[in-house]
Amino acid sequence: MNYFTAAEAANLFRVSALDKSKKSFTKFALMAILGGAFIALGGLLTVMVAGGMPGVALDNPGLVKFVAGALFPVGLIMVSITGADLFTSDCASFTFPVLRKEIDFGKAAWFLLISYLFNFVGAQFIAYVLSANVGMLDADPWRTYLFELSNVKVNQDFMTVFWKGVGANWLVCLGMYMGYAGKDIIGRAIGIWIPVMLFVTFGYEHSIANMFFIPAAIYAGADITWGAFLIDNLLPATLGNLVGGVLLVGCVYWYLFLKEK
Repeated sequence: MNYFTAAEAANLFRVSALDKSKKSFTKFALMAILGGAFIALGGLLTVMVAGGMPGVALDNPGLVKFVAGALFPVGLIMVSITGADLFTSDCASFTFPVLRKEIDFGKAAWFLLISYLFNFVGAQFIAYVLSANVGMLDADPWRTYLFELSNVKVNQDFMTVFWKGVGANWLVCLGMYMGYAGKDIIGRAIGIWIPVMLFVTFGYEHSIANMFFIPAAIYAGADITWGAFLIDNLLPATLGNLVGGVLLVGCVYWYLFLKEK
């Protein structure tokens, strides 16, 4: 076969977490900065292309959503192939060795925290230095698209964002898991693309992606406060991402393929 089985892919996903747990703080932090930056680059691409289609959006808004969904996965593909680190996929991968008692819960939680914080750093580098700072978000239709997208994200109730966060990271972690089934770059890219395209098209809430979209809008002058971003969106999205990644992928595929008899 030119792909790994589901059980083999789950084991490769598990091994990736074990490898990360042996990295020095400096190396892991750098991997996480790159992960946040790559996801943000995928977000910037969707703004530049999907946001540049206002005429199409009037007649066929679903097509614009699909275009955004089709383009955004390049960020996760870059994360996977270059060996960067992403908090959301770590939610699933670190669950495997914890449940197999290969690393303890405290150590896994520490790596998740470091990943989250440095993903934020990487995302801000793209959102400010390589987006708002160079005028990419100053003109319409891109400015309006980003502002409207971000305003929707911070004006939902807590549980709506939470459940959208569950859906987002269920699909993101499935994407990373399916990517491990590929034995070449094309197979890995396709495996990642399918679920991630779904979550973006559906409008689910991914905490690391939102670390780009909403701050980029703030840097560009949107009437959104940092408090609204952190409390109304990032907090419930992160909690939902944790549930989706840990329970719906980590626990499920540990039970199906990695639980020791």
